[in-house]
Amino acid sequence: MTSTPSALSLAQDLIRCPSVTPEDAGALGVVERALAGAGFVVERPVFSEEGHPDTPNLYARLGTRGPCLVFAGHTDVVPPGEVASWRHDPFAAAIADGMLYGRGAADMKGGVACMVAAALDFVARRGGDFPGSIAFLITGDEEGPAVNGTVKLLRWAKARGERFDHCLLGEPTNPSRLGEMIKIGRRGSLTGKLTVLGRQGHVAYPHKAENPIPGLLRLTTALITEPLDGGSAHFDASNLEFTTIDVGNSATNVIPATARAVFNIRFNDDWTADSLGAEIRRRLEKAAGNAVRFVLDLQPSNSPAFLTAPDAFVGLVSEAIQAETGLSPVLSTTGGTSDARFIKDVCPVIEFGLVGETMHQVDECVAVADLDRLSAIYGRVLDAYFPAETV
Repeated sequence: MTSTPSALSLAQDLIRCPSVTPEDAGALGVVERALAGAGFVVERPVFSEEGHPDTPNLYARLGTRGPCLVFAGHTDVVPPGEVASWRHDPFAAAIADGMLYGRGAADMKGGVACMVAAALDFVARRGGDFPGSIAFLITGDEEGPAVNGTVKLLRWAKARGERFDHCLLGEPTNPSRLGEMIKIGRRGSLTGKLTVLGRQGHVAYPHKAENPIPGLLRLTTALITEPLDGGSAHFDASNLEFTTIDVGNSATNVIPATARAVFNIRFNDDWTADSLGAEIRRRLEKAAGNAVRFVLDLQPSNSPAFLTAPDAFVGLVSEAIQAETGLSPVLSTTGGTSDARFIKDVCPVIEFGLVGETMHQVDECVAVADLDRLSAIYGRVLDAYFPAETV
């Protein structure tokens, strides 16, 4: 039997491509060559949107019948920051003390490498003798605006008649140890910009001006005094955080004309973006009364709260993790957003990947041993999802 590339070698090849969004730098080519060599039909659609850079994506499939298990992920990465602060070049894929260093090692070139390695090993062992299809959805636009990536790749696939039954997204879900956590959903995200209107004037003549700052404090207090909710069965309580408050006034003797605040809410399945927006506006109007003039700008949201209910597929993945690591993973909905928010409209999706402790940080790294173990977990998932047919 021909040997297949290891997760480590694939991860190193990917990391050595400086694919900072929106650059691909050859990263998708690494995936394409590996999968095409195993018989996958690979396509590389490029999507465009006015005001955004064109983005390459990758779709690969082996098999034509169902069920179809999809592996999803991204090969773009965030900038490395100050390169001189790294112990090793962020794009050298160096190994030291059992750790693989590099931008994207955790988020999520390591995860993509493990998926590909597991699929190649599975095909080498089973050939075409499995009851279904394996597919890959890989984008180069997850860390960026996410407008020319997975959301359009899914539309493109649907227009071609592609159908998917379950998806495993390889984001780094584990806080500190491989096997700790599966993400079965994500909170939604809603951003709002609040502007309180006043009238500029001299501080010595306050009766001739209208200071917006007390009004802004009054409104911001109204938004955080009462909790939005107490959490739900699978989600923590929704939380509203102010990310900036700005007056933009450099003079010490001038009452400003406006005061602004920006907030972001990570919300659970008690809310939709619309119902949450209505609640925010209600609280502001109640607090403002006739005394405070304000403008609320709620940004369009493509990040709803969603949940993949624990079912047989979640159980299958959990069993594979436990068999390889000895840990029973927690089913979680914590963390930020991911491309699972798009995939959930097409098929059930869960997330499981490497340890994310260093993602987006200087000296991002993963344990080399974890690459082997994650690849083995994905291999167990494939074996369980596509049981060998018996005569």
